[in-house]
Amino acid sequence: MANKIATIALPNNEPILGYLPNSPERAQLKQELQRRKGTVLDIPMVINGKEIRTNDLVDIFPPHELAHKLAHYHKGNSEHVHQAIDAALNARQKWANMHWEDRASIFLKAADLISGPYRDSINAATMLGQSKNVYQAEIDAACELADFLRFNVYFASQIYSEQPISTSGVRNTIEYRPLEGFVYSITPFNFTAISGNLSVSPALMGNVVVWKPSNTQIYSAWTIMEIFQKAGVPDGVINMVFAGGAETTNVILSHPEFAGVHFTGSTGVFNQIWETIGRNLHLYKNYPRIVGETGGKDFILAHHSADIDVLSTAILRGAFEYQGQKCSACSRAYIPKSIWDKTWEKMYASLKTFKIGNVENFTVIMGAVISADAYNKIVSYIEKAKSNPDNILMFGGNYDKRKGYFIEPTVILTKDAKSLTMREEIFGPVLTIYVYEDEEIDDILHLVDTTSEYALTGAIIAQDTYVIEKWKQALTNSAGNFYINDKCTGAVVGQQPFGGARKSGTNDKAGSKWNLLRWVSPRTVKENYLPAKDYNYPYMSEE
Repeated sequence: MANKIATIALPNNEPILGYLPNSPERAQLKQELQRRKGTVLDIPMVINGKEIRTNDLVDIFPPHELAHKLAHYHKGNSEHVHQAIDAALNARQKWANMHWEDRASIFLKAADLISGPYRDSINAATMLGQSKNVYQAEIDAACELADFLRFNVYFASQIYSEQPISTSGVRNTIEYRPLEGFVYSITPFNFTAISGNLSVSPALMGNVVVWKPSNTQIYSAWTIMEIFQKAGVPDGVINMVFAGGAETTNVILSHPEFAGVHFTGSTGVFNQIWETIGRNLHLYKNYPRIVGETGGKDFILAHHSADIDVLSTAILRGAFEYQGQKCSACSRAYIPKSIWDKTWEKMYASLKTFKIGNVENFTVIMGAVISADAYNKIVSYIEKAKSNPDNILMFGGNYDKRKGYFIEPTVILTKDAKSLTMREEIFGPVLTIYVYEDEEIDDILHLVDTTSEYALTGAIIAQDTYVIEKWKQALTNSAGNFYINDKCTGAVVGQQPFGGARKSGTNDKAGSKWNLLRWVSPRTVKENYLPAKDYNYPYMSEE
């Protein structure tokens, strides 16, 4: 009997485990890594709760150990996409009618599974499949995904509790209906948490989902799906398909019940999706919701008052953690001439100690980039930068794919503030630095704001309070996530809702109430206790 209102408390962020030498979590994770390395997983699609195997197999190898087969997945086709849509639509009404607290309980259970018995599993899958070091996997796969689930439930409770004013004789309510149709979730390789959240957030609000994970993230996506099923997500609510990206998108975007897309990926692909939706508007029952987070060309801008240790650490962590494969990664930096020498001295000393290799070695800070395509693209940018006479290669620039897709942390010093590697997203461990004359700061502010088409993240490093305030205002539209005396990466759910504008996406802020509102279609209901029984109004009476 639904005669209760659950109190949803503000969650705490999942604590990050340290994995220090001789710690129990380190020993347990290493055991799970060894177990997984000894098993070749057979990964099916999941449609209507059923495991679908096609025997059209695609092998999965760790990006850092190409000789070792981890798994294979069963590639699907357009027919499987149609089946996933049908399964979602068949599940829609029952799922939408479920009380929101009962839906929420499923995802709260999933969060507890992730932070508890499945913690090692999802971290190990992320380390092996995506070449993340232990810390990057922990903050992503375990902590952030659990945070998304718990905070989304909290935000949903806030949404459902927001109701209009009722007056004497009238009761006014708003029903937050799920969208009419199904939602298409397209998820990236670089964050296991994003992959889970992009399918979960619409589902929490009562929607049904067709989920297309990146081919290079299927290994950990399968673990997410296992957790969802273990938590009790009903058949057909979230359907995971492995058909080709273009093939899947063409089927979905031509379906009349298509209700929205939840996307993280490249700007080019998102543009194509938006254009296709525009051309197909005549097919749809409703105007689809389009929510996307795309690219970034993220910056760190330093003032001469900056703390050198803070600045160098922010640049190194921002640029090279997870091999620069973050849409928030620092790929351009602006440093005043007066502190450049000291900054570079500090950076160079640190870069010489970077360990690159197999992430199963917990002393490694950088693994491999995700794939051959990514490797080739990044290498092409490095080679173009080397051939530019305005550039000086300060560090790195070497690469090797014999054992894995390894690229050194690469630092380029440029005389051209609008050179190729200052403008275009590279998505790899390549940082370009421009050293400016201290007195040119107003010009540099304009340059930072206008060089890139993106506006995702940015950071300023300064000790001067007036400078901080001035720069914060001058760069108002330059980044959706703005950092002061910190690196430009590392947004935490519930603390820094994430998303950018311009060509970085729709800025609907993953892990926030604003994002969840995109997945509902409110209905206002007015109930009149004392309805009128005569069309006449008092003012119509005779004098």
